[in-house]
Amino acid sequence: MDLNSPLFDRIRIKPTCDDAAAEGPVCERPGCTQPGLHRAPKGRRQEGQYWRFCMEHVREYNASYNYFAGMNDAAVQAFQKDAVIGHRPTWSMGVNRAGRGAGKPSAATRDWDYVDPLGILRAGGIGPDRGRAKAEPQRPRFSAPVRKALDVMGLDEGADAAAIKAQYKVLVKRFHPDANGGDRSFEDRLRDIIRAHDTLRAAGLC
Repeated sequence: MDLNSPLFDRIRIKPTCDDAAAEGPVCERPGCTQPGLHRAPKGRRQEGQYWRFCMEHVREYNASYNYFAGMNDAAVQAFQKDAVIGHRPTWSMGVNRAGRGAGKPSAATRDWDYVDPLGILRAGGIGPDRGRAKAEPQRPRFSAPVRKALDVMGLDEGADAAAIKAQYKVLVKRFHPDANGGDRSFEDRLRDIIRAHDTLRAAGLC
């Protein structure tokens, strides 16, 4: 075996625990010089950040660790409720935020918030006027037969009794056979006018 062979230069040797400990971080407990091979979370609002401790001190830290330290019961309940939806904000449907006392401080202060300068994400939907009741569409003043009768007589819905009577007299004189030299080609038109007048009279408009 040739120990000077270039093949030996390419062989990778797994480092021992002592080598890894010598190169790794030192325990962050004051006064401890042991390798800090174990991570421990720093706590609430410092997610993703860790202390580096040795085995003895990480066990001691874990035994006394409390994520909810400094939070009251209401805040703990709010946190547990938000944990169900992954701490993402939600909005109630059909609720006007302004009507339920928006801006009042709540008993449970949450760790997250959102910026919504345009009011798009406010409770109750999209836009500042979302919570206002929509105006009901204006209903027609008269029934369909009455409106059709007015149309036959060439009148609008604002016509009063005097206008209806005057228009009726004008149309009868225009389409009556006696006014057309005995021409009966307008009899159908005259019948429609008479029926329309009867409909308006039955409705109490003339």
